[in-house]
Amino acid sequence: MKNKYLNIFLTFLKFGFLAFGGPVAQINMIREKLIKVERWVDQKRFNRALSLYQVLPGPEAHEMCVYLGMVRAGRLGGFLAGLGFMLPGFTFIMILAYFYNRLGPVVLLPLFMGAKPAVAALIVRASHKISEHILINKELILIGILSFILTWLGLNFLVNILIGGLCYYLCIKKNKILAILIALLSILIATMGYLNIEVFQYFSPPESELGLFLQGLKAGLLSFGGAYTALPFLKSGIVGHYQGVDEDVFFDGIALTGVIPAPLLMFGTFLGYMARGWSGGLLITIAIFLPAFLFTLIGHKYFERILKHKPLHAFLDGVSAGV
Repeated sequence: MKNKYLNIFLTFLKFGFLAFGGPVAQINMIREKLIKVERWVDQKRFNRALSLYQVLPGPEAHEMCVYLGMVRAGRLGGFLAGLGFMLPGFTFIMILAYFYNRLGPVVLLPLFMGAKPAVAALIVRASHKISEHILINKELILIGILSFILTWLGLNFLVNILIGGLCYYLCIKKNKILAILIALLSILIATMGYLNIEVFQYFSPPESELGLFLQGLKAGLLSFGGAYTALPFLKSGIVGHYQGVDEDVFFDGIALTGVIPAPLLMFGTFLGYMARGWSGGLLITIAIFLPAFLFTLIGHKYFERILKHKPLHAFLDGVSAGV
């Protein structure tokens, strides 16, 4: 039994050390090893679980690690999988923040900028691999194209993927005309800018460890569609509110996090360290990833019932194409 838990931790620790390129590359890496080779769950179940977690806030690659660990060995397995996956990135960014604070950006940043083209190539390759498993018919390909257009026009991510799910559900139910009308109306509304939604921008915590924790919790709860949606909340709540965290530090943190093996939300760890040292980095990291752990560990049985509900399969397949 102990070996099972240790193996789960070490498996996802290895994924954590190789987690370059953001969620697309990370999810593809996990899929190749645990789904195609070791077959922890079948391909369709994995895709639908991913669709479900895309709708929820939090870093989806990390949530899928917790999900797979839980499928394999219950709540402890899920916790160890999530911990193993995030631990390398947490360690790297804390070390980088320490040296950034000591040496400054002029010395540190040039060492990492050369890695950016390689990371970009990894993302493109992973996107292609994932699309091969999801865009399996012409309707899903068209929904993928629709999602790209709506994303380019600035449509809110959550609305975007819900539209994808609804359109595919209507296609399966032989209501293709209505699906086309919804797609065209969505493009029109996105073009007019009516759905550029901004929430909770008013929240500004005090300069304290509790404030950092609350900012991290807010980022973890509002990161729909990936870490980039959480960046404005971290920026408005931390930059200018904590000594030593200005806009230059903010953008340098994004650059550094983008070239290490870590979920991009680990960028918050960098800000936490720059604001309050080691304790600040640890506190904000716990807060950011707490929702991702809790959603999966507490809601797993309920989510599994949703995944087994056949009328929702077409909707979730459409969400996958939209993502």
